[in-house]
Amino acid sequence: MKKALITGISGFVGPYLAKELKKHKYVVFGLDRTGGLNADKIKVEKCDLLDKKNVFEVINKLKPDFVFHLAGFSSVKDSWDKPELCRKINVEGTKNLLNALVKAKLNPKILIITSAEVYGKPKKLPLKETYPLFPESPYAKSRVEQEKLLLNYKELDWIVSRSFNHTGPGQQPIFVIPEFAKQLAFIKLKKSKPEIFVGNLKAKRDFSDVRDVVAAYRILLEKGKSHEIYNVCSGKSYTVKSLLSKMIKMSGKKVKISADKNKFRPVDVMDLKGDNKKFKKLGYKFKYNIDKTLKDSLNWWIKNI
Repeated sequence: MKKALITGISGFVGPYLAKELKKHKYVVFGLDRTGGLNADKIKVEKCDLLDKKNVFEVINKLKPDFVFHLAGFSSVKDSWDKPELCRKINVEGTKNLLNALVKAKLNPKILIITSAEVYGKPKKLPLKETYPLFPESPYAKSRVEQEKLLLNYKELDWIVSRSFNHTGPGQQPIFVIPEFAKQLAFIKLKKSKPEIFVGNLKAKRDFSDVRDVVAAYRILLEKGKSHEIYNVCSGKSYTVKSLLSKMIKMSGKKVKISADKNKFRPVDVMDLKGDNKKFKKLGYKFKYNIDKTLKDSLNWWIKNI
């Protein structure tokens, strides 16, 4: 029996990962701050990662064979307003989790999710795992510190996923693709005027579908090398403007595009494109193309408004 624990199971990625693991015969447990049963009837333990005692009690009770550490502060934009909270959740929360595993004398395989934001403004593309890190936001700095923290736990069997942008049906509109999808869904359903408000459309990002990303996470813990860092990305980058154009066309509506200064970040990396050769050697090929991802995201909002 393969027992897997997903921290932050109630976030966007958690339910997708739970389905992926169950499909491959894992027994899945979750961890978040509310507890109970989730929509897929998975037992979710109530736990705040900033509460050391609480974390140890849950870890010692469940004794997982695999840990997928998804819980974290995930918004680059919001990290400028809440830098200390961002650091506490991403660094101190991870530290409490790892300390609990050591204290409980457990050694599961652990996947730590960080971010491509750690690279900062790249001098060369595509970005390889060996490139220097130049974090420019409080969020990115917290992820770099999180990675450095792991070096203190060489006795544990951890792997790092530097995840590039990923999206898909059901993602909340604090991120660019679901924000576009939500606005376009309102326009299509005639619940708002045909005008969409945007931030920086010139930025380029390497987007993957969340359904591919969770499969990548499973593959990493099954086949990845301990204490290694892997980029999880498509290896392709798109301007935000081009993705918006695709989605407007999919909506079938004529839409006015207006800039909203509140949607711009204080500092924005203009291009992030990852090198995924290291991950591809593990044998998994991404299945979802960008058009499928955008269409499914738009249709989700149309159905769920």
